[in-house]
Amino acid sequence: MPHVLVAGRIHASGVALLKSTSGFSCDLVDEVSIESYVRLIGKADALLLRTQPLTAEILAKAPQLKIVSRHGVGYDAVDMAALNARQIPLAIVGDVNSRSVAEHTLMLMLSAARRVVANDMASRTGKWNERNSFSSVELDGKQLLLFGFGRIGKAVARLAQAFGMRVAAHDPNVPEEAMAAAGIQYVGDARDGLKEADFLSVHIPAVSGTAIIGKEQLALMKPSAILINTARGGLIDELALDAALRAGQVAGAGLDVFVEEPPLPSHPLLSNVKVTISPHAAGLTRECAERMSIMSIQNIIDFFSGTTNPALIVNAREVGVARP
Repeated sequence: MPHVLVAGRIHASGVALLKSTSGFSCDLVDEVSIESYVRLIGKADALLLRTQPLTAEILAKAPQLKIVSRHGVGYDAVDMAALNARQIPLAIVGDVNSRSVAEHTLMLMLSAARRVVANDMASRTGKWNERNSFSSVELDGKQLLLFGFGRIGKAVARLAQAFGMRVAAHDPNVPEEAMAAAGIQYVGDARDGLKEADFLSVHIPAVSGTAIIGKEQLALMKPSAILINTARGGLIDELALDAALRAGQVAGAGLDVFVEEPPLPSHPLLSNVKVTISPHAAGLTRECAERMSIMSIQNIIDFFSGTTNPALIVNAREVGVARP
């Protein structure tokens, strides 16, 4: 009987699916932390992982482990080399969160543009005349630059176009013809795109140790530009962004992700009034949480029943799972 360790609270629908499937036992852990799941990993045949790290050291404590299923699509915190060495597949949930993340991206974009947090604070503290600063801006007619034109980037583009934005994208992996078919301006040189952008939204995987938006890139942007990151912490140099915002080099930012999560209370961006922040929650709507919960459990069930979908296995080639 395979034993499943669910490392962090998931939607009840996923738990119900697991409990209603015969042949499985499980441990359910509410807390999303390393300590809460490492103490139980020794008897796990399958691990459902939220956002905690999975290192080689932790894997060494799991001699029975045969499958890891991520409650999401990112796996930056997973030691893939250690999994491959053990021939353990890593499953992801596929395209279940694109719409949720895209909507959240537009929410942060609108919040930063219309200064929602600052206006809320002013309204609550008697500063009603803040309205006369005329500091809010509209999305209509503005140029949005997307860094990355995958599933989420495309979803953001569609929503942005509905707001009347002109959308451009920089993605070396997507041909110009594909962007043109979607009504998107192709940007070959990222530097040129940054100079023209009123809004920049980042939608690419993390690049280890490298910020794609740092001091040099921020210096190219308009003083009125607004940056959004709902992708991965580290893609934007956080200290450089804070300095650029305070110096008036760029106008605002909306951030759902940080290098260190949660950020320390002393992090300068937390006290920066030009930033709208959410707690890595872009994909955590009720609907998306239910889809991720069900799919991450289904991936485990499918593995043990021999019906794994190879398209959802990140390291399919390394562990000998044939992709379609």
